Amino acid sequence: MPALPTYLMEPIWKQFEALVPERDEPHPLGCHRPRVPDKVVFEKLVQGLVFGCAYWRISDEECSVSTLRRRRDEWMQAGAMDAFEQIVREAYDRVIGLELDDVAVDCCITKAPCGGGERVGTSPVDRGKRGIKRSVAIDADGIPLGSITAPANRHDSPLLAETLDTVKTLGPLPERTSVHLDRGYDSDLTRKRLEERGLIDVICEKGKPAPLQATKRWVVERTNSSWQNAHKKLLVWCTERRGRVIDFWVAFSNAIVIVGRLIRKAWTHYYRWESRPTRRP
Repeated sequence: MPALPTYLMEPIWKQFEALVPERDEPHPLGCHRPRVPDKVVFEKLVQGLVFGCAYWRISDEECSVSTLRRRRDEWMQAGAMDAFEQIVREAYDRVIGLELDDVAVDCCITKAPCGGGERVGTSPVDRGKRGIKRSVAIDADGIPLGSITAPANRHDSPLLAETLDTVKTLGPLPERTSVHLDRGYDSDLTRKRLEERGLIDVICEKGKPAPLQATKRWVVERTNSSWQNAHKKLLVWCTERRGRVIDFWVAFSNAIVIVGRLIRKAWTHYYRWESRPTRRP
């Protein structure tokens, strides 16, 4: 079973291939052992992200565990995945357009089975087991604008400012942008921070009913719970210990989500291209 459909896998790889740094071979006669093609490693990492597999489970005679880790670190050090996420987000903005008048921010706690690492803390919603918190900012249609990771025992509200800072890569938000938040952010300090940024706070008040479908906050729940958690590396089997590696996987997930939404929106708006799916994605 393929990790991603062909109509999604091919454009993702074509764009990422252009960002892969060229390798300098110092040996005068070349490498004695042929280098594993970047595309093979990329497809293995996609399998690891979507299925949540350990490296040793997706490795084989063609690509070893050490090759997967080493190539991942090379791309991470070159900033290829962060650049890839930014490029696909800008492409979505050009073709479809980001809806920045309404922005929503929320956190999601996922498991960290290894029980250690730079971004791991005691989960308050999983009987004290280890977990990771992911804070995501999205536009009105659920497109990830920026995200950060933190230990699961961090409160949501202190992560708001840092999460909104990741949106600055898109440029300044429109004036009087509304930021939709759940009751976990209901405090005078949160309102003051949003006012300093020129943003309008739309926060569910503590002690009052706030049906999810009656607000514009449901889109961030869909992005967190459905789109990103469909990638099991983030939901169940995030066994990474280094913060940079966790951020690599989150950026990878964001990029796949954005490209998937771009293809779906383009298909719906009757755009035509050579590899256009015959049915709506």
